[in-house]
Amino acid sequence: MTEKSLIEEKFRDIEYNLKTINEDIAEAAVKSGRKPEDIEFMAVTKTVDEMYINHALDCGIKLIGENKVQEMLRKKPNLKLDGVRKNLIGHLQSNKASQIVGEVDMIESVDSLKIAREIGKQSLKKGIVTDVLLEVNIGMEESKTGFMPDEVPEKIYEIAEIEGIKVCGLMTIPPICEKNAELCKFFNKIYNMYVDIDSKIIDNVCMRVLSMGMSGDYTEAILCGSNHVRIGSKIFGPRIY
Repeated sequence: MTEKSLIEEKFRDIEYNLKTINEDIAEAAVKSGRKPEDIEFMAVTKTVDEMYINHALDCGIKLIGENKVQEMLRKKPNLKLDGVRKNLIGHLQSNKASQIVGEVDMIESVDSLKIAREIGKQSLKKGIVTDVLLEVNIGMEESKTGFMPDEVPEKIYEIAEIEGIKVCGLMTIPPICEKNAELCKFFNKIYNMYVDIDSKIIDNVCMRVLSMGMSGDYTEAILCGSNHVRIGSKIFGPRIY
């Protein structure tokens, strides 16, 4: 096959995948008692060429997520971003906060007080308020970053006092589970935490985003209460490193 025909085939795959995912999201939303438009569909663009990201944007994607600061900044000038929101979803190092604050609409991966304070500090320097999600290590795994579940109720009050940021919800990546019932235990645990925090009146906290569910488990996540799913490989195919 020629390079042109390979690109065209990839475009068709992306179109088919997006159609399938949107149908899955709609079905899961209705089953969970909500409308399809209640669920935010993020295209995760980690390692994806700008040409294919732009095709997904042409197909209607309005929210993209990148894992790394440098990759987001490198790709951004080449993307069709009119009307498109951009989130950072990967671990953020303190020394990179000044580069990404103001360049994205939300940072989903606030996993410590230190990084929350640095985002606030850089936001104040630029005269903006940065929307953030708190990352919760719901499976308490040593290999993952994030707040431990039992410390979130206390830490959220401390983070809410930081100027320059607004807490908009929670994000999590559950452990790999063999059975859906096991997976849903983790999803339900963070959903209950989300609802509990939302029931409290905390200045500078607005629980509007529960970010859970990726390519392999987004329908289960929606059925368990997620309103924000992060999907990459199911759109663009296996990542190429």
